[in-house]
Amino acid sequence: MADLHYVLEVEPLDLGPDVKAVGLDLMEVESREPAHGNDAAQIWAASLAALTGNEPWALDFFAHLDRVREYCRLHAIAFEEKSSGHSLVIPAPSLEALAGLFERFASETFGARAGSQPAASDATVEGELARRGVDAYHVAFRNYLFCAVCDFENGFLTLLTEKLWTSEVLRRLKPALTSMPVEVARPE
Repeated sequence: MADLHYVLEVEPLDLGPDVKAVGLDLMEVESREPAHGNDAAQIWAASLAALTGNEPWALDFFAHLDRVREYCRLHAIAFEEKSSGHSLVIPAPSLEALAGLFERFASETFGARAGSQPAASDATVEGELARRGVDAYHVAFRNYLFCAVCDFENGFLTLLTEKLWTSEVLRRLKPALTSMPVEVARPE
């Protein structure tokens, strides 16, 4: 096992009576500061892939779209223009592409959806993402395995879900991250 440089804490979040959420917080072990850089991007990519399981999934971008388009074209990552070009959906990129996207756009807030809906497209959510950002997930997350808010600059991934409990998130993450320099745990 690799030396542990990071801890990924997983815990239930109280976001109000109408939202069930699980928070993931990735930080450096020594400083307790949010993890950044290539290691963090690799850990987040492996985490998201593990959480989606066999479900279809996609990333949602709704800001700085010219930079996202340019990056995807330069790295041959397929994407779809949605809501008249006001949002971009990247369907299930490879683990390598996902890590690259996470490292490049770590300073941006963007989203992810997993479940049967992304394969069929969801014009309502995509339009609301273009209009309201990740707030669009508040009314839509029940239709998915999860909707996720990615705020990697601050070291957070927030899952809005009624289908994954904290224990299930931990069960999915631990085997996927065993070869990485991270401990997956509930906060004390």
